[in-house]
Amino acid sequence: MELSDSGRALFQSFLEKLIPSINPDDTMYKLLAAAVIVTIALLVYIVVRLLVNFYAERLIKKTKSGWDDALLAHGFFTRLVHLAPALTIYLMTPVLIEETGLLHGLLVKTSLLYMMYTALLTIFSLLSTLEYMYNASYLANRASITGFIQVGKLMFSILVLLLSISIIIERNPLLILSGLTALAAVLLLIFRDTILGFVAGIQIAANRMFKNGDWIQLTKYEVDGEIQEIGLTNVKVQNWDMTISTLPTYSLTNEAVKNWRGMEESGGRRIKRAIYIDIHSIKLCDDAMLERFGKIRYLSEYIDKKLNELRVYHKDYDIDETDLLNSRRLTNIGTFRAYLQNYLSKHPKINQSLTYMVRQLPPNELGLPLELYCFSIEKSWTNYESVQAEIFDHVLAMLDTFDLRAYQRDSHIMVANRAEKPTMTLPAGTS
Repeated sequence: MELSDSGRALFQSFLEKLIPSINPDDTMYKLLAAAVIVTIALLVYIVVRLLVNFYAERLIKKTKSGWDDALLAHGFFTRLVHLAPALTIYLMTPVLIEETGLLHGLLVKTSLLYMMYTALLTIFSLLSTLEYMYNASYLANRASITGFIQVGKLMFSILVLLLSISIIIERNPLLILSGLTALAAVLLLIFRDTILGFVAGIQIAANRMFKNGDWIQLTKYEVDGEIQEIGLTNVKVQNWDMTISTLPTYSLTNEAVKNWRGMEESGGRRIKRAIYIDIHSIKLCDDAMLERFGKIRYLSEYIDKKLNELRVYHKDYDIDETDLLNSRRLTNIGTFRAYLQNYLSKHPKINQSLTYMVRQLPPNELGLPLELYCFSIEKSWTNYESVQAEIFDHVLAMLDTFDLRAYQRDSHIMVANRAEKPTMTLPAGTS
């Protein structure tokens, strides 16, 4: 109090030399005092900012730690500098202006609001730095904290807003908070997505369901791509056509979402595709066919083994091998299936430690589905499609070797059938 009185008296005596008969109650005195306070605060800001730029930034760049560089990049020190002029205004106002005046209250409240919002922005910078350093670490592959960072920013913003209102109306912030309970229903509607997103973020982080970089498919929102950011209310996904989809965070827990992370972390990417064999091309193998098939590297051992099994079977049951009705014989479709099984077992791009097989699916109106089920070592999209195409190029090309045909609806076949039918010649004079 004595320091304020002496400071005010010293300032008044200085002004009386410039403007005689001026006193602290005059409007001119108050305006000049406010101008001096603001000018000194501005000078303090400039000096502190120069010191930070000259010394702090140089020291930070010399250190090997990444934290101080991240703080500098996110404007932590730049925003912290604003506390200096705010404190200057707050401390000098009681010295030059009487506390009973309206201008005193205005300057004090302004300085307090200035300090609070400066502190809020500084905390934002600190939280952004924490998120940046976390995303740069190996922990980011386990769970994303973007949603929690945004919740923290939201909570600090609400706290600063309540304190600002309490400062302006000069009321206890607890009274303001208790008054907001009447608006709880309205607030729930306003912050519905925020609350749902926060709960979903906890589930995602606790169960490690999704993380940045995961490839997801969400049919309802036509999403098929990689997660770029998991926020408090929204999730950004870059689709494979390079478009960006934004969807609610809670949709990752409420909707059916396919996450391809398991495939990417496993030993291969699944190939599961069938070709339809024309049933009319399926037949028993004769000696000529068996002799031809026996020359194929992948089949020689298989055919010898099966023929031995058939000889033993015929001998045990006293069946003449020339008896077509009672004897067992190999088929071209079964031999082809065995060939493909051996082909997959020797393919360098197929993971042999995972399941691989060639199986028949139930026949339908399109023919007999022959499905190849295996896992490609190549998991990137382009390489995977190349391996899959290479395998089925070979499968389709080998059909003719086994006297098999793939079923397809071909218009040229109908045209060929029509061409083979004789045309009727009408007598002359008829139409």
